[in-house]
Amino acid sequence: MMRIVVSFAGAAILCCLYTVPTPQSRRSSSDEANEIPRSCPVTKPTQPPFVPPAPYPSDGQVWIGSPKLWTDIPKDGMWRGLPHYTSDDTRFRQRVFWWSEGYDWRKENPPELTIIGKRLDGPAAPLSTDEHANAGWSNDSKHPFMVHGIFTPTLGCWKIIGRYKQQEVSYVVWVAK
Repeated sequence: MMRIVVSFAGAAILCCLYTVPTPQSRRSSSDEANEIPRSCPVTKPTQPPFVPPAPYPSDGQVWIGSPKLWTDIPKDGMWRGLPHYTSDDTRFRQRVFWWSEGYDWRKENPPELTIIGKRLDGPAAPLSTDEHANAGWSNDSKHPFMVHGIFTPTLGCWKIIGRYKQQEVSYVVWVAK
């Protein structure tokens, strides 16, 4: 009889251990939405880091690519709080910026930049883009950038690929609430 009581007591203690909330299980769903799952191989900064050629700006962003085509990526691999294009549109909109040494917006506007993308962690419609890329610059019109609006149809793990004049740069980003 004593063995049965001890067995029940041991089983009860084990059950309690597995049902006591741990700090990780106490997280809210909004915290989970802002964590990148290990299954999403977000792009990390390269080592050594890519630095855009002078005199292009290199102001503390995380850059990837080469002088022929480069872009900036989020330091933590996550795009948060993307807006919807309109109140009726459920896709998430992001503007992505690209540079290429020698790109001249006066000779090529709109630029011949194309962006494609696909979700890596589940089924989804493909990423879509604005009709065409646009040119832009900050305070230096001699070193312009190309900008493209993209639309991810769902949250999740997305591979983004930019193509410009036989050059390609890709990265993976987590799209969160």
